[in-house]
Amino acid sequence: MTRVKKAVKSRRRRKKIIKMAKGYRGARGKLLRQASEAVVRAHKYAYRDRRRKKRDFRRLWIQRINAAVRQQGLNYSTFIYGLKKANIGMDRKVLAGLAVQDPDAFKAVVERVKEVL
Repeated sequence: MTRVKKAVKSRRRRKKIIKMAKGYRGARGKLLRQASEAVVRAHKYAYRDRRRKKRDFRRLWIQRINAAVRQQGLNYSTFIYGLKKANIGMDRKVLAGLAVQDPDAFKAVVERVKEVL
C-alpha cells in the first residue's frame, strides 16, 4: 500500500483558520490554537447577533415612534391600537422612517389615528 501524506490538506486547513483570524490582535491572529478559538467564538457571536439585530432594530423603531407620537399628544400603545382600528397597515420600520425623515407625513398619520379614536 502506498504511503499517505497529509501535509497539503492540513496546511490548507490551518491557513484557512489563520486567514479567518486576520486582523485579530496578538497571538489570536498568528498562532493556530488561539486563532481557532477566536474564530469559533467569533462565529458563535455572529450567529447569535444576526438574530439579535432584528430585536435591536425593532426596539429602536418603537422608541422613535414613541418619541414622535408623544410630541403629538398620544402614547405608543394608544397609537398602535388606533392604527389597527383605522386599518393603516404600516409596519414599525416604515413608521419610524416617517417620524425621522418626514415629520409632516407622520403627523398626518397621527391625525388620522386621532380621528378614529
